[in-house]
Amino acid sequence: MTTEKTAQKQKKGSFQKGQSGNPSGRPKGALNKTTMAVQALLDGEAETLTRKAVELALEGDITALKLCLDRVSPCPKDRKVSFTMPESIGSAECLPQITAGILKSVATGELTPSEGERISGIVTAHAKALELHDIETRLAALEQKA
Repeated sequence: MTTEKTAQKQKKGSFQKGQSGNPSGRPKGALNKTTMAVQALLDGEAETLTRKAVELALEGDITALKLCLDRVSPCPKDRKVSFTMPESIGSAECLPQITAGILKSVATGELTPSEGERISGIVTAHAKALELHDIETRLAALEQKA
């Protein structure tokens, strides 16, 4: 088919603009055909496959070992972090104290460097919010005077 014919078909369109061909969408819980095929192949074989993976891991197969270890002990998710924060965090004057506290917590090992970096990002967002609030307050005062 030539590009001209394709372009003409696309211009005509099978559906009205803004209207889905399937307004109801895919039914909830509907499985992909590939997923169903894999499930059918593995049905009843999970225990045998697991046993084989463990055997291969014990024989020194690094890939099988990684697979087994990932199931036994998955990668850790975020953990709850606590460190000393200044009592007042409502103004820009306290931001240097906060960042110094984060730096100290990283230096003493209370926080990992990546945790310190993420918390610093949150503090930066808070600083921007304080700055925006300050600008809006000043602008409102100027507009009221004018």
